[in-house]
Amino acid sequence: MGSPFESKKAGADLNVPRRRRILYVHSTLMPPPVDLSTDRFYLLSGELEGDILQPIWFQSPAQVEAMFGPGSYPVYTAGNFRYHWFLSSTAQGIGNRLATFWFYIRKGLEVYRQRRFECIVAYSHMTTGLFAGALKLLTGTRLITEIATTPHLVYITESPVPDWRHRIRKLYSDISLHLSMLLSNRAHFLFPDQLSPYPLLRKVRNSVFHEFVPVGAIDRPPREENPELYALLVGAPWYLKGADVLIEAFLSLSDEFPEFKLRILGYFPDIEQLRSLAHGSTQIEFLKARPNPEAIEIIRRATVVVLPSRCEGMGRVLIEGMAAGIPLIGSNIGGIPFMIRDQDNGFIVPVGNAPALADRLRRLFTDNDMRHRMGARGYARAHEELNETVYVREFVRMVEATMQRSG
Repeated sequence: MGSPFESKKAGADLNVPRRRRILYVHSTLMPPPVDLSTDRFYLLSGELEGDILQPIWFQSPAQVEAMFGPGSYPVYTAGNFRYHWFLSSTAQGIGNRLATFWFYIRKGLEVYRQRRFECIVAYSHMTTGLFAGALKLLTGTRLITEIATTPHLVYITESPVPDWRHRIRKLYSDISLHLSMLLSNRAHFLFPDQLSPYPLLRKVRNSVFHEFVPVGAIDRPPREENPELYALLVGAPWYLKGADVLIEAFLSLSDEFPEFKLRILGYFPDIEQLRSLAHGSTQIEFLKARPNPEAIEIIRRATVVVLPSRCEGMGRVLIEGMAAGIPLIGSNIGGIPFMIRDQDNGFIVPVGNAPALADRLRRLFTDNDMRHRMGARGYARAHEELNETVYVREFVRMVEATMQRSG
């Protein structure tokens, strides 16, 4: 079988519309899914083509090929996109970071010389966005930067009392944000007014749509398969995600609802500090981080998904919960109110307000019909408005809008 690039070239002679060619600069170390039906770039291949610069936490080519098959290193093809791997580890030192940044520039220019791309898309306004901006200047292409968080709250919401390190990181984030937006032709917002706290950035050209979540692969299990009753929080770090607020709210209800549990799932290096907040309650369980398919099963069987974050761009778990027909509770921060419609598919509570959160938990714990009604509304929205087809359409529209604007 020939490469997808060869197939595309042959199709051009048959008056097939030319696909836009992009370079995606990724920052996450998590490898993409093996199942191509849940890989967003594979799904984007119907409209676009290009290359992805992908750091991953693997440390050897053998680990890559064990997951993606023989010959998948150093380049792995998914539809009309090619992943270019940079082997890394979860514990990055300064030398590893510098090597990653050099990888972005070196490989980006190499790909451009092989076959020019028309547009660069950067995940995150931080260092990834800055290096994507450098590639823009070196290649003369256009740039889209995705805003993956709530910038005015990052770092300073990771601790009850932010120290000088948090504040320096926040300053670096703000500087990077302004530079990235200066270099960008367009931004991908997860919710309207994402940059409204920044006066100089309020007129940034933007496209607003959700992050990619393969909702088609998620379904709600029959209710009779859910013998356990539990509220669920998924995410880390725990203070930023408001786990302490949720524990306080749940403990105030635990005697009233002995049949309910609280489960908190995530990677917590400071787990003992988190455990101490539970005061030995046997109704509270802490679950180690696990692969997404396993996490999805835990989400699918939850009674309610809770995300009382202090900082949040969107909250993928909210879409995953909706796709499984689970009612939601979240704080009035960032993109959460853009996902949760208060009293429709869940409840919105003031950030950090444990009594308000306890009240909404009580209402859902005691009203089975309300849980089913809210879950059904969320399910319909996820599968109709936040599905893979909508994501592909909006992503392509964003690229086209970027290419059609001058400057």
